[in-house]
Amino acid sequence: MAELNPALVPLSLYIHMPWCVRKCPYCDFNSHAVPDGKLSLDLEREYLQALVEDFKTQIDFAQGRAIHSVFIGGGTPSLISAQGYQWLFAQLKALIPFDENCEITLEANPGTVEHDPFAGYLEAGINRLSIGVQSFNTEHLKKLGRIHSNTDAVSAIQLAKEAGFERINVDLMHGLPEQTLAQALLDLKLAVESGATHVSWYQLTIEPNTVFFRTQPVLPRDEVLEDIQEQGEAYLKASGFVNYEVSAWRKERPSAHNLNYWQFGDYLAIGAGAHGKVTRPDGVYRFQKTRLPKDYLAKVPAEHLQLKRIDDAELPFEFMMNALRLNEGVDAGLYAERTGLSLDSLDELLASLRARKWMAADHSRLACTEQGHVFLNSVLEEFL
Repeated sequence: MAELNPALVPLSLYIHMPWCVRKCPYCDFNSHAVPDGKLSLDLEREYLQALVEDFKTQIDFAQGRAIHSVFIGGGTPSLISAQGYQWLFAQLKALIPFDENCEITLEANPGTVEHDPFAGYLEAGINRLSIGVQSFNTEHLKKLGRIHSNTDAVSAIQLAKEAGFERINVDLMHGLPEQTLAQALLDLKLAVESGATHVSWYQLTIEPNTVFFRTQPVLPRDEVLEDIQEQGEAYLKASGFVNYEVSAWRKERPSAHNLNYWQFGDYLAIGAGAHGKVTRPDGVYRFQKTRLPKDYLAKVPAEHLQLKRIDDAELPFEFMMNALRLNEGVDAGLYAERTGLSLDSLDELLASLRARKWMAADHSRLACTEQGHVFLNSVLEEFL
């Protein structure tokens, strides 16, 4: 492996807020129901202070870089007050600078009881929202365990626009229990007509350790799922959206934070269960924080950090697993820059994938063909 230059790798920050009003039956994320459905001010302050202490342990990982994007995920990050975020950002920026045009995304749920007015979040420095609608169908929302209604979902997008947010992602799932083609397409139509500038549209998958895994709801048949995918994609394209990643559609510029993930960039990570990735001259490292909020709050900051170097043999798969999700792929030169490995070592494998029409013939880029995206899992298995 050649020595890596961290200065060439963009740096992001992921912040995990682990609480929800209640746990959804399909969710396998690190989220926990908050007592009485509302986060106390004392707990909010304690957690925010712990985030700052956590961040201090990662200062050296910045290696002179500023943070160019922030994503606040969960859980339900909109349970934290706008004032809390304003204080948090001030503390973090004093430790590692943020780029002047730093993209800061907050995941927010449509339930109006869960968050401050959106204008407060905008004033705190958050400039992009990702609203977890999942569906505009009230019956489907009930089955998914969501606490908002169709009206709440439409209202949340409208209120965000009125508050001044210009970049609004709407999270939607399809292939929901007993969902019809018409219902799935109506969800997309309502997202577009409500003013979403970006849509994350993905199929519900039943994950282990969820209520749905134990109860096994009735999902649409394969032929219905295929029709939803085909007609949904056609509708989004006709509505002016560009599909730039497997499940991401945009009318505006891409999400800088997600692009950094897919281009194998670096990201610091703070919060219970948060995962991070950093580049050092001697290799690429990942780390993960303890998952349970009570354990996270009980530990001293140094105990949160468990740094593990990614083995050189695993780097081709790690890189391609991200880069090949992008429809246009990445510049071929990024492989050596981000992994420290020579792309020449993959010549034989890449030639085979190109011969099968699974990867684009353009040697200056690493990208799947349309057929390759259909068989993306099979393509990735080749790099294991």
